[in-house]
Amino acid sequence: MSEKLQKVLARVGLGSRRHMEEAIVEGRVSVNGKIAEIGQRIEATDELRIDGRRVSFTLEEETRRRVLVYYKPEGEICSRQDPEGRPTVFDNLPPLNGERWVMVGRLDINSSGLLLFTNDGELANRLMHPSNEVEREYAVRVMGEITPEMRQNLLNGVMLEDGPAKFESMSEVGGEGINRWYEVVVKEGRNREVRRLFESQALKVSRLLRIRYGTVSLARHLRMGRWLELDKDEIDGLAALVKLKPRIGTGLYGLAKRRAEKLEENPLPARRGGYLRQQKRDVAEKRGKSNNIW
Repeated sequence: MSEKLQKVLARVGLGSRRHMEEAIVEGRVSVNGKIAEIGQRIEATDELRIDGRRVSFTLEEETRRRVLVYYKPEGEICSRQDPEGRPTVFDNLPPLNGERWVMVGRLDINSSGLLLFTNDGELANRLMHPSNEVEREYAVRVMGEITPEMRQNLLNGVMLEDGPAKFESMSEVGGEGINRWYEVVVKEGRNREVRRLFESQALKVSRLLRIRYGTVSLARHLRMGRWLELDKDEIDGLAALVKLKPRIGTGLYGLAKRRAEKLEENPLPARRGGYLRQQKRDVAEKRGKSNNIW
């Protein structure tokens, strides 16, 4: 059994397949001590190196595809290590033997919410690539009044420093006083894109929470700083979104599966916060209206 070299390199999280092809052309990749070539296939027993460093890998069919959902708190940075010693989003993740977690997208230090991690670099790259237009949904608390003209500007598109940007959808979900909560959707992952869109209309974002990435939503029972592992159906849905084939070895197993089943049976109460309080009020209001019908 063998697999294309550039595909293996992308899957272990060293970069996109295109970047790995460039590394091979530049002579930075070797197999069994010999400079590799584009299109070369590699077997499980081969020794693979990039820039002289040995790369641990398993072939695709032998690798269990796994995805974690992590609830990032404000104050954590999206990096494996920080020279300033600040906490990172990798600190609380479970260890992987012979593999590493690849982060899907980023959130700035002042933002919170859903982050995806996977051991499949190819899946991560496809979920992040702009050409696949994977939706990211955010709950945003904004200070100031949003006029109909501002709303239309944000939906039609505005020019930012790195090009045009817009919200695919935008809806108000409540709030008090000058602070109002909105749910917005974008199809790119540019740096601070949501904040910069609001700033283009002279509006200030005071809270930003990512609540969905593609087909995966932030579970209400997931607490800040905790993670959940997705099951096979959820992971296959993500893979299908970016045109990747499902794998037999996918999702929860062993202790992780039992932990998830236990949490589903006895979920933790949702963490209190402005957005979650508003959601609770909305649910209560809907129930009240439903009861009034009868």
